[in-house]
Amino acid sequence: MPNGFLSLSDAGLLAWTVNFNTLINADPTAYGLTVEQAAEYATLSDAYASAYQTAVDPGTRTRGKVQAKNTAKAALKDRARLLAKVIEGQVGVTDEQKIDLGLNVRKAPAPIPPPETAPDIDIVSVSGRRVKIRLHNADNTKRAKPAGVAGASVFSFVGEAPPSDTAAWKFEGNTTRTVVDVDIDPSAQPGAKVWFTAFWFNPRAQSGPAANPVATNVQFGVESTTSTIKLAA
Repeated sequence: MPNGFLSLSDAGLLAWTVNFNTLINADPTAYGLTVEQAAEYATLSDAYASAYQTAVDPGTRTRGKVQAKNTAKAALKDRARLLAKVIEGQVGVTDEQKIDLGLNVRKAPAPIPPPETAPDIDIVSVSGRRVKIRLHNADNTKRAKPAGVAGASVFSFVGEAPPSDTAAWKFEGNTTRTVVDVDIDPSAQPGAKVWFTAFWFNPRAQSGPAANPVATNVQFGVESTTSTIKLAA
């Protein structure tokens, strides 16, 4: 738990600990603490309050009293952080209770929604049955994924026209890169048309809409024995 709930000023820390001590000792179990833990804290809180008053009073202030105040403050802050962690771990303690104690309340991270846009696909190069493609947003041709996107799923289809049935597409693999090499199945003859589509997915593996298919042709060249995405450098 962050330690920012503790005031940086001596006076601010005194005000904080008076409130914290009062609440936890009124009902320790309401915060997931034991009576003993609350009582031990009360001793440290009272010690700091006394040392603080002595250190700031011109009639009693000495270098030794200031050092005693600093020692009491360090002990108090260490125990406050410990109890704050205990309280933070209690599922029954509400955010309202934590705020009343003067503790931080963690904000739940907003879930990343599924991608709303489809990637555009550029054919970068074709060498035999190996096709290099680039995925990007319509307004961005750089090698950077859109915000909230973890990667992309890539599909291919060999034929004169792209199929409307998603089951007809061949899943080539998932990639976190935006430039990838895809080796087309050896059964595809030179000159055959091969189509590509893809969709972005977020860190929770939720996918967005599919890209408009783009096509190129298988060329003559060395045949590949695999059909899998090979990450481009």
